[in-house]
Amino acid sequence: MEKITLGYAMTGSFCTFEKSIAEMARLSSMGYDLLPVMSENAYSTSTRFGKARDIVARIENICGKSVIHTIPGAEPIGPKEMCDLLLVAPCTGNTLSKIALGITDTPVTMAVKSQLRIGAPVLLAVASNDALGASGENIARLMNRKNIYFVPMSQDNPVAKPNSLVAHFEKIPDCVEQALKHRQPQPVFCE
Repeated sequence: MEKITLGYAMTGSFCTFEKSIAEMARLSSMGYDLLPVMSENAYSTSTRFGKARDIVARIENICGKSVIHTIPGAEPIGPKEMCDLLLVAPCTGNTLSKIALGITDTPVTMAVKSQLRIGAPVLLAVASNDALGASGENIARLMNRKNIYFVPMSQDNPVAKPNSLVAHFEKIPDCVEQALKHRQPQPVFCE
């Protein structure tokens, strides 16, 4: 059986990087070939959650490949059929909105556009403080688009952050299997 290649894209929800990188390592241990992609901010910004160079080094170690972090680097993903599926984990509200509106100005949004051009699946793991606010309409738009799927999500702190939704990162491996079969994992919104 041929090895499945997953594009693993990350955007700047830095507080979810640990969960995302843990799932990246799990997918690698399950035998998936991983192609890492990061937005410029995710690639170069050091935060209280870690130094950018250390995070990039961890990702490259897990994937065994250099991170794609430029728009020209991400453009061939679709035409060269570099991925069977593209996962964006985390997918910020900003990136989600850009995807919904067809804006291609980061390596991640270019990777998504490139993947969708060839009719290949894209799986989004949302992590956004405004997912039930300004980004809500963009989630609805994307749920109606062919080849876009979501990792189930829920409110992470309904009292202090009532508009915030975060994907259940631990469900990513199962969601990858379902999205590869062009099925939306259910339920999309969990408690």
